[in-house]
Amino acid sequence: MKCFRIVLGAAMLIDLGCSASMAQTAEPTYKADPDTYKVILEDANYRVIEATHRKGVRDKAHGHPVSFVVVNLTDCKTRLYAADGKSVDTAGKAGSVQVIPAIPSHSAENIGDADCKQIFIEKK
Repeated sequence: MKCFRIVLGAAMLIDLGCSASMAQTAEPTYKADPDTYKVILEDANYRVIEATHRKGVRDKAHGHPVSFVVVNLTDCKTRLYAADGKSVDTAGKAGSVQVIPAIPSHSAENIGDADCKQIFIEKK
């Protein structure tokens, strides 16, 4: 069942990534919602972003114009909202790592019982 949820969540993320061409026009995470996303390292090749999703809070609409790696520092239960209003719930365990495709304009809500902390690694 755990594997099914991960595959289903990844499939929905891919669907979000393919459902529109707004990834290039939506603000990146750290510009759209600096209260949630902080750039902690940046050089000519990579950008590393720390995300802190507060319990019960939905972040501002943003996009991921390139694929990226996400590392869950804590257990995270998230509801992702696509620009067209569709949503999907995802869950990630602390210590899990995933490669996520580019995603157009969307927002994320922490639906878990605690704050969700993640690290995003983007190749420029």
